Amino acid sequence: MRSLFKGLAGALAAGALVLGGGVAGADTPRTPEPAIDWKPCPDHATAECGTLRLPVDRARPGGETFDLAVARRKATDPDRRVGVLLVNPGGPGDSGVNYTLTRAEAQLSAELRSRFDIVGFDPRGVGGSRPVMCSKKLLDAQPSVYPRDQEEFERLAAYNRELREDCRRHTGPVFDQADTLSVVHDMEALRKALGERRINFFGHSYGTLIGEQYAELYGDRIRAMSLTANIDHSITGTREFLVSSATSAEDSWHQFVKWCDRARSCALHGRDVPAVWDELLKRADRGELRDPEQPGRTLGANEITQRAFKMFYGPDWAEAATYVAQLDAQRPEIRPEASATGEPPETGQPLEAAPFPAVFCQDWRFRPRDHREFARLTAAERQAAPHMRGSPRVHAGLAGCVGWPERVNNPQHRLRITEAPKLLMMHSRHDPANPLSWAAEVRRQTRGTAVLLTYEGAGHRVYDRSDCTRDAMDGYLLALKVPRDGGTCAAADPATGD
Repeated sequence: MRSLFKGLAGALAAGALVLGGGVAGADTPRTPEPAIDWKPCPDHATAECGTLRLPVDRARPGGETFDLAVARRKATDPDRRVGVLLVNPGGPGDSGVNYTLTRAEAQLSAELRSRFDIVGFDPRGVGGSRPVMCSKKLLDAQPSVYPRDQEEFERLAAYNRELREDCRRHTGPVFDQADTLSVVHDMEALRKALGERRINFFGHSYGTLIGEQYAELYGDRIRAMSLTANIDHSITGTREFLVSSATSAEDSWHQFVKWCDRARSCALHGRDVPAVWDELLKRADRGELRDPEQPGRTLGANEITQRAFKMFYGPDWAEAATYVAQLDAQRPEIRPEASATGEPPETGQPLEAAPFPAVFCQDWRFRPRDHREFARLTAAERQAAPHMRGSPRVHAGLAGCVGWPERVNNPQHRLRITEAPKLLMMHSRHDPANPLSWAAEVRRQTRGTAVLLTYEGAGHRVYDRSDCTRDAMDGYLLALKVPRDGGTCAAADPATGD
């Protein structure tokens, strides 16, 4: 089917498709490509913002449309301009527009910014591109993602179905077409609207899935593509997906413990960190800990692991150690004031953006059927990660798909890249979210199309970890200098940056 789409696209480009008994050629007017009306961005006068009107359903180009939000920072040295560098920072649900306007200057080198137009877009369902919106009251009413029996499992499934219908009602048809494959076709339409024969792309984390699938369908439209913290979309087994993610989270926890053992700046330095951590989770299980930000509210063990997990992304080990030390210092005899309710403050906003399930549950066919299966999966991930109790975000993602329809728009499959140039993949050895084994497997599936460079340190980000990682990606994007496959960059200590 993909080859059929590509063949049709090629025929259209060549003007050789027979329409209504005639041949589309020089005498047949061509439909102009949609254009972007660029204007200075509000609050960012040095950048340009615009929208691109696209069909919600590619199979029905005359049907409902949405506006794809786009932002651009032009090359600061236009005489040496290489082209456009499309960027996607991941998520699913992170904004490419926001990245371009607020983070690109700090995270991308001056040389990249001088030679490329940095172009970010919000994938459909995200940010300014018809975002997935849901009732805040319903979002706040989410039941536990750790159901204890079949009754609680069914309650979770019923809640997910109710939330799904609520989000569909408030979002519109984009909700049912928020999968990554649809985003890939949007990115190809964006390439055409930019007037570029070939694009350059930098995708991070979930953004690598956009890049991988774009390389499958539109590989000949790529000049260079750099992917960091890679996603393996070929994993069909739910247990394999959960356990591999959990193993990665647990490995990052061990890296944190090792850092505390050697770094005097760690708030837990000189203590038995595993013992402190394990006792902290037990106290949370007993309801003995309070949320420092909402003192009247009990803090659960899952929330502690989730908070630490996010801090491992940096990694922000010093911040994680301070957080654990503060919780450990809480004493059971101290009670919150009776007036404290623990309820979040009223925001007055009835709707809230929640794109993650709309994307994740249409990209992955993970649907535990009952509590028995769900409990087995939970036990497996906890066995793989006894201290982190699994991978918090992936577990929540799986739980969010319980009760969803079996059919997905973009089911898992092995990559089939045939026309792309050499791609650069970069990955941290101790990534808390996406294990290095995922990157290695993606590399194998490309059959020599991609090279893999491993950063030997910790954290989810890769590009700006060291001079080695920056130089590798800059050299590739600027001069198509491809690093040696299997090469490495030494770790930088997060405590010193060395």
